[in-house]
Amino acid sequence: MLTTGDAQQILELNFSDWVRDLDITVAEISETACVTHIPLSPKLARVGGIVSGQALMTLADTTMVLATAGAFGEFRPVATTNFNCQFLRPGTGEQIQCRAEIARAGKSLATVEAHLISLPSAKQIARAQATFFLP
Repeated sequence: MLTTGDAQQILELNFSDWVRDLDITVAEISETACVTHIPLSPKLARVGGIVSGQALMTLADTTMVLATAGAFGEFRPVATTNFNCQFLRPGTGEQIQCRAEIARAGKSLATVEAHLISLPSAKQIARAQATFFLP
């Protein structure tokens, strides 16, 4: 089973610089889920001062990939075959929390769902689903 330190190291060693620039912190990881946070800063804001959809989608995708690592007990490169994101309300506040849960992890495909929450309000701002191919 991976620790949060293991997952943070996976993030640092396997993701591009621009993803790491989001300042993602792994808060929890297990065989069924991963929870991450990013601080909100002006560089993530779009017109109107809300967090950009691109940042939210990157956080969701990254957290879902880390969740697959938790499910398999190690990092395995995956290829996104499907990604869907619904934006529910503007992302504001101090940070965004993403909780990704494994819906199914098979031999060749993993299906993962993510919920993005604005903190401190605890309001859900987006949800995403992805399917990853496991080479």
